[in-house]
Amino acid sequence: MTDLRTPPVSDGDLFSERARQYALEKPLQRIHILEAGCGWGMGLDLGDREHLVTGVDMESPELRAYTCERPDLDTWHLGDLRTVPLPPRAFDIVHASYLIERVPHAELVLDRFVAALKPGGLLLVHLRDRNTAFGFLDRTLPRWLRTSGRRRRPRPARGQGRGPRGAHARVPLPAPPGGAAEPLPEPVPRPVPVVRTSPPPAIYDRVASRSGMRWYCVMRGLVVSEEYTSRQAIDALGAGTGLADLLCRLVSAAARGRLTADHSEVTLVIRKPENRFARVI
Repeated sequence: MTDLRTPPVSDGDLFSERARQYALEKPLQRIHILEAGCGWGMGLDLGDREHLVTGVDMESPELRAYTCERPDLDTWHLGDLRTVPLPPRAFDIVHASYLIERVPHAELVLDRFVAALKPGGLLLVHLRDRNTAFGFLDRTLPRWLRTSGRRRRPRPARGQGRGPRGAHARVPLPAPPGGAAEPLPEPVPRPVPVVRTSPPPAIYDRVASRSGMRWYCVMRGLVVSEEYTSRQAIDALGAGTGLADLLCRLVSAAARGRLTADHSEVTLVIRKPENRFARVI
């Protein structure tokens, strides 16, 4: 059993650090990463280590648009996560951030991720905990109220985009005396930044919680090496006003402590054992 702690760094930095540590243990091999939930959020930073990234997520116009913008994906598949192609024991790291709570049949999806993970590989999970006051509010409040304090993807200004319309203006150069004008320079595409937006709406299967993930790891023979909590979703929903924190504490008091208001999200670093006698999916 691990102690519940507050991460010393953000989850993205924590996961990238653990991924780099794993890569150091495999100095002569390319690291294969499964970016589970590639339609939202950011990937892992492995520095100069050679790696190959495959993205998977559910199918929706917003998730597809974001996935197409990501420069770090070598290949990706969108659709039903119970059927997307995942070769067994093919990935060193599975990175699933804000995915487990928003997919149906989450336990079956997790089984597929674990089956695709090599023995000794890492499963990096960040999720919103359904067994919290925030999880209760996230399931019951209207969608517009839940997203009112979160960052949204900014729309590009008119004329911005990929290709010639989003390029810098082409200004003709003056012709030298007695000579022809210089040719116009080729337009330089203006890069469109990939912006992190608010997570998609959650479904909250039973496994999408701290206790649910602990139970899952015990039943599948997985080892939880690190476990942390955070209040990112509460802070984002309240947008600095403290209203979300007040609502969560009122819900926790009404539930007589069964729904905690101390955190909204859980971060887990999980390892698949290399022991051949351990349970293998």
